[in-house]
Formats: sequence, structure tokens, C-alpha cells
Amino acid sequence: MAESASSKELFWFDPKRRGVLPLDEFHLPRRLRRTLRQSPAEIRIDHDFDAVIAGCSMPGKGREGTWINSEIRRVYRALFDQGACHTVEVYEDGELTGGLYGVSIGAAFFGESMFHRRTDASKIALVHLVARLKQGGFQLLDTQFITEHLKQFGAREIPRSAYRRMLKTAIAEQSDFYCLPTVTCSDVCLQFVSQTS
Repeated sequence: MAESASSKELFWFDPKRRGVLPLDEFHLPRRLRRTLRQSPAEIRIDHDFDAVIAGCSMPGKGREGTWINSEIRRVYRALFDQGACHTVEVYEDGELTGGLYGVSIGAAFFGESMFHRRTDASKIALVHLVARLKQGGFQLLDTQFITEHLKQFGAREIPRSAYRRMLKTAIAEQSDFYCLPTVTCSDVCLQFVSQTS
């Protein structure tokens, strides 16, 4: 991470308690399920990395600054070019309205950042990510931090020692990020995520 967009240095993030979203306990709010059924959104995978990281690095609601500096952009672009970094993108009427990016190692996915320009667009991206990870045999979705936004989906904090055990197991396993089509409609993920309230 970086302290800010203008920071020249990066630092390693290793907190005492780590945010994770257990894939087998993923919770889909009813209102969002309705949104997914009714949304005309198109979901694309790994289509426009630069636009996604640019969206994630812009100030937004509840986020005045960003930790994404030029070095972060360069490093994650290189990871994307090598096939280790992925994006989930939400398009409405041909316009990128939200998305997320993260890194895949073994059966672990490390969510780095997300953004939205329209209501629920980042949530739609997250639901599609979870569907893809579940279908692809992933074991760990590392969210780093816990926010109110993530809590509604079942994210929680775990102690560093438990996280490291989960991480060690997950990175040693195989997974398939491309197990589902790379272009889909917004409701296709519903068959892969089941818990609702």
C-alpha cells in the first residue's frame, strides 16, 4: 500500500486482524438480488484494467483520498499483464459504472480496491467475483479491511494466525478464475450465490 496517491513509498499491510469474506457463507441481501435480476448491466472480466484502477483511485463517497499511487499502478499493471491480477467490470449502456480488481495466487484472491459511479455497481461486481471464485474452486477471499459495505455480505475479521493458516492452505491449491464466461449479464451469478436475507 501507499499512504497517498502522491506518496513515493509502499508499505506491507499485515494487521493483527485480517478481513476475509468466507465464500461458503456469502450473504446476498434481497434488495441486491432484485437489483441483479432487473439490472441491464453487462459484466466483463479483465477487459479494461487501466479504467478500473483509475476508477478505484478517484475520490468517492466516504473516500477523500486514495492509497493508489503511480508505483501501485505500475506494479498491478505488470501483474495484470502476467495474468495474476484480475478485474470485474460493470457496464451500463456501454459505460463503465463500477468494478474491482485483485490478485489471484493459487486458490486465494486478494481484493485490492473497488469503485462505483452508479448505485450498487461495486456490489454487483463483488457478487460476480464471489460467484466466479466459488465456481473456480477458490478457498480464500482476502478483503484486507472490514467495512460496513463488506459486512452486509458476511465479511469478518480473523486473527493473523488463523489468516496465515488459511492463506498457506489456499495458495497451495489450484483454482480457475476463468471458469465462467468473461462477458455475462448481471443476473447470471445468482445461481452460484445462494444465501439471502
